[in-house]
Amino acid sequence: MKNTALTERHIALGAKMVPFAGYAMPVQYEGVTIEHETVRNGVGVFDVSHMGEFILKGDRALELIQRFSSNDASKLYDGKAQYSCMPNGKGGIIDDLIIYRINENEYFLVVNASNIEKDWEWISAQNDLGVEMANVSDDYSLLAIQGPDAAKAMQSLTEVDLSNMTYYTFEHNRFAGIENVMISATGYTGSGGFEIYVRNKDANKLWDSVFEAGKAFNIKPIGLAARDTLRLEMGFCLYGNDINDETSPLEAGLGWITKFTKDFVDSDFLKKQKEDGVTKKLVAFEMIDRGIPRKDYQIFDAESNCIGKVTSGTMSPSLKVGIGLGYVNLPLNKLDTEIYVAVRNKMLKAKVVKLPFYKS
Repeated sequence: MKNTALTERHIALGAKMVPFAGYAMPVQYEGVTIEHETVRNGVGVFDVSHMGEFILKGDRALELIQRFSSNDASKLYDGKAQYSCMPNGKGGIIDDLIIYRINENEYFLVVNASNIEKDWEWISAQNDLGVEMANVSDDYSLLAIQGPDAAKAMQSLTEVDLSNMTYYTFEHNRFAGIENVMISATGYTGSGGFEIYVRNKDANKLWDSVFEAGKAFNIKPIGLAARDTLRLEMGFCLYGNDINDETSPLEAGLGWITKFTKDFVDSDFLKKQKEDGVTKKLVAFEMIDRGIPRKDYQIFDAESNCIGKVTSGTMSPSLKVGIGLGYVNLPLNKLDTEIYVAVRNKMLKAKVVKLPFYKS
């Protein structure tokens, strides 16, 4: 089991630690609901240093990225980030990721912790272009500072005008007295904020400075359990739940990051799937009957036919109702369609709704 550079800080704060993707990670501190509300209404800090980071360098780096990723990375410019996914050559998804353009010959990729090795091998196998690759996952720590007060709370730590940073842009600058920090206006919560990348040696200094600067805003540490409820209220996909090696980006509602303006792995297959139409689709649903949907619970139609299964589910701390994502057969993906979720052998009524569940 690996530790992040901040493990001792979490233990000292009384975090409940659990194994996650090979790391000991804080799942919660005070409790999921209070942590969730802290991020929705104020500012909270996640240690997400378990995430993977790769650097691709060379004059053919973009060509390689265009080959393995579904989105069109030629639209990137220096200081711009892009959400994308890597199709697996069999109609499924290797992983979803964020691609950062440092300059025209250098890109920084952030991948899911549980897929670091798989992703590295996949990209390496595509690289017959002489692109220089570095897996720097063990060198970097990552703090996600999230919530509507994030910019105000952190402004004293940097000369970068945080409140005017556009979503999915980033810059390298001094932050908390540390040089060359990557400050990214991204996140997985839907409440605004930043993701801050530093070398491991600077992680504790960053953590302490962030909490000192955020004191006046009642900043709190947040665990991975609240990260999950926050992302689910937004309908953000989680790899291993809502997307995996057997779900296509089109089935998962990721057509917006699947660009046929170029050739890429699976582009012919996906083009045909788009023309023919998918047979199942990832939908969002809200419980009408009282109950909490969970991963792998079966979904039924009114005639008791099994039409799919839940991929993510929880009791929404913001809405106080059970919410979930799941794949259902068409045409039962239409808005307001009544479906039934089998919760502990009871058929509980739900309805298909539009994302996001939570609207700020």
